[in-house]
Amino acid sequence: MKTPDLILASTSIYRQALLEKLALPFRCMAPLIDETPRPEESAEQLVQRLALEKAKAVAANNPASWIIGSDQVCTINGLVVGKPGTEPAAIAQLQAASGQRITFYTGLCLYDATQDRYQLLAEPFHVHFRALSSEQIKRYVKAEMPLDCAGSFKSEGLGITLFSQLEGRDPNSLIGLPVIALVDMLAAWGMELPQ
Repeated sequence: MKTPDLILASTSIYRQALLEKLALPFRCMAPLIDETPRPEESAEQLVQRLALEKAKAVAANNPASWIIGSDQVCTINGLVVGKPGTEPAAIAQLQAASGQRITFYTGLCLYDATQDRYQLLAEPFHVHFRALSSEQIKRYVKAEMPLDCAGSFKSEGLGITLFSQLEGRDPNSLIGLPVIALVDMLAAWGMELPQ
C-alpha cells in the first residue's frame, strides 16, 4: 500500500526519535489540547483520551492524513505523576519511587482522518526501582536533568542505573511511544512493515 501522509501529533524529541525507527516519512505537529485529568479518570482512561484528542486536534487541519497521538503518565502507588518541571519535584518523585514497582501507561491512537476511524490502546510498562539513597537521587537529577520526563528519569540514558528490573512488552513505550503496538495498528490497516 502507498504510505499515507503520516503525522505525529507531538513535538516530543523522544517520540520523534522512536518513530524514526520505522523508516517511514512523517511530519510533526503540536496538538493544542487541554491535558487536565478529569475527576475519577483512571491513568489508562486519561492517556487513551488524551492520545485520541491529540490525534483529532491535528486531524482537524489535515483531513487526508493518518495521525499518531500518544500520551504518557507514570503512577506511583496508584497515584498519577506527571513531568516534574523542577529539580525539587524530580527529587521528590524519585524518592517516592525508590524501592517501588511503578507503572507507566502510554496511550496510543492511530487516527485515519480520511475515514474518521481510529485504533486506541493504553500500553502498560512496569519499572522496579532499586532502593536509592538521597545522594544517588540528587546526583542522578543533576547529571541528567530529567525535568521533562514523566517519572523523572531517562531510561535510555543514565536512568537505567536506578532500576533493578524492567517489565513489559515494549521498552519503547517507557520512552513515550509503543512502537510494537503502532506496527500492529498499521498492519491492521494494510501497511506491513518494513516497507
